[in-house]
Amino acid sequence: MSLLFFIFSLPLLLSPSLSFSFGNASYFIDCGGSTNTTDPFNTIWLSDRYFTGGAISVVSEPLHFRYPQEKNLRFFPLSSGKKNCYILPLPSGRYYFRTFTVYDNYDGKSHSPSFDASVEGTVVFSWRSPWPENLARDGAYSDLFAFVKDGEADVCFYSIATDPPVIGSLEVRQIDPSSYDSATIGDKFILVNYGRLSCGSNQWGPGFSNDTDDFGRAWQSDSVLRTLNTTKIIHSLSTRETITGTNQPPNFFPAKLYQTAVTGNGILEYALSVDAKLDYVLWFHFAEIDSSVKQKAERVFDVVVNEKNVKRVDVFEEVGSFAAYSLSYTVHNLSSTVLTVKFVPVIGAPIVSGIENYALIPNDLSTAPEQVVAMRALKESLRVPDRMGWNGDPCAPTSWDAWEGVTCHPNKDETALVISQIDLGSQGLKGSISEQITLLSNLVTLNLSTNSLGGTLPSGLGQQSLVRLDLSNNQFSGPIPESLALATHLQLVMLNGNSLEGRVPEELYSIGVHGGAIDLSGNKGLCGVPSLPQCSLFWDNGRLSTGGKIAIGLSCLVFVCLLVLGYLICIRRRRHDYEFAPPHDLMSMAAKRNRYQRQKSLMLLEMESQHAKGLPSPYGPQ
Repeated sequence: MSLLFFIFSLPLLLSPSLSFSFGNASYFIDCGGSTNTTDPFNTIWLSDRYFTGGAISVVSEPLHFRYPQEKNLRFFPLSSGKKNCYILPLPSGRYYFRTFTVYDNYDGKSHSPSFDASVEGTVVFSWRSPWPENLARDGAYSDLFAFVKDGEADVCFYSIATDPPVIGSLEVRQIDPSSYDSATIGDKFILVNYGRLSCGSNQWGPGFSNDTDDFGRAWQSDSVLRTLNTTKIIHSLSTRETITGTNQPPNFFPAKLYQTAVTGNGILEYALSVDAKLDYVLWFHFAEIDSSVKQKAERVFDVVVNEKNVKRVDVFEEVGSFAAYSLSYTVHNLSSTVLTVKFVPVIGAPIVSGIENYALIPNDLSTAPEQVVAMRALKESLRVPDRMGWNGDPCAPTSWDAWEGVTCHPNKDETALVISQIDLGSQGLKGSISEQITLLSNLVTLNLSTNSLGGTLPSGLGQQSLVRLDLSNNQFSGPIPESLALATHLQLVMLNGNSLEGRVPEELYSIGVHGGAIDLSGNKGLCGVPSLPQCSLFWDNGRLSTGGKIAIGLSCLVFVCLLVLGYLICIRRRRHDYEFAPPHDLMSMAAKRNRYQRQKSLMLLEMESQHAKGLPSPYGPQ
């Protein structure tokens, strides 16, 4: 989609960082700048950072630009890939983005580049060569409002053909999340500025003057968008009186906006340039700053958009004098490239202080968050080279190609994009496969063949969606994960030319039997299926096999049983020691007792024999 976006062709600066109740997260980045600088408005511009690639340069005529952040730039040649980004860490919320884009023949080729720019995965700006001469030399500012929901803001650039995208500076400010009627519009749109006009005033605001705007908005004079008839009848009003109701949440419209106005005796008409087939939201700003109007019904006029009467306005009746009044209106599905706005008198002359016009750009589908995590982990583990442009969202915007070698499609309910194919064969990759690949639950094809990848295969590899797997001719080692055998839709498995080892799951090998194709050749350590060696009974995949574990378990069980049996016997023996001695001790004691009894009997017989003969006893008198 080619967007005709609103731009400021005059150089401008950004206002200082301000702190509000809705947040103070902000960045002011001097793209291509090497040091921090402070401008006359006390804005601190940071040296270049948060980029994914590219190179720096200086415009060809630095003296033509007044401030340092307009003299430097970053460009992204094809050697950095077709897609490059600034990725800024930010809390979730609503933000104001502004870019300064400049060419000024920095490369000496006199060829302004063609490229697209996206914010949060949605194309918002399109530059096409050749640029208008004044823009090519002076540069242009472009801005928008967008929500950030994932903790980081992606501002990305996509080269068209071989042209290198360029950027001079980048500003991001946090703003009130309820601003610009987001409760009605929702957070599914980006508001791209197609015109921000201050009626009856010169260009002003951050970077143009010391007049502040809490959101950092710059306001352009309305004179360039008046129709010819309006220019003839219009005249300006201004006041220094205080205007009540300004700088109020959630929009914080500045007081200076309402201190000037235009009026005229007739129809005031503006012709706003737009793109067809888009919706636009218009904001109108009024203040009754003519002191001669003292009551209601003295100035009444109609607001007419594309010939449709939107509202009859009596500013005094709405808010009184010297008070701010604003209203918005949404135009749907324009069929032309010009949007007309008229202020038609009913009573007296119409009066208007400002007009804003924003295109409502629907947020493009983005990659499912868990798959973004997986792809970023793969980028790191595979060591994907910069030339492949793996930056920002892997799949978004849908009008661009996905990351090189990656194919995406919407999920079933079309709420997000998912990765269906990764084809990185012969890309000189030298890393490994991250375990996070298991988060790619919609992956159908994975081809990493003929690289120098190593390490073990992820334990969870084998998504149910996987149909084709080619990891051939790498340096993978270790076993084939069991999960791969559970991928019921696999039709092609190429693992040849690696250093895999261990038993091949029979379910995986059966792919070849059921009409698919499998190649395991060149892996000297694989075993267990036809054409491969038998696996060791006790050793498999560099560790104990299932059979080995069972054998060791049984041996341990038998050993434990023997120990228990011996222990029980010992306990029983100890229990009987209190009543009897062991059998061999009992036999020894009996033998001694019998020998004593025999000796006693012999002594008694000898005594009796001597007594019978009348011989004296050897034992003394009786």
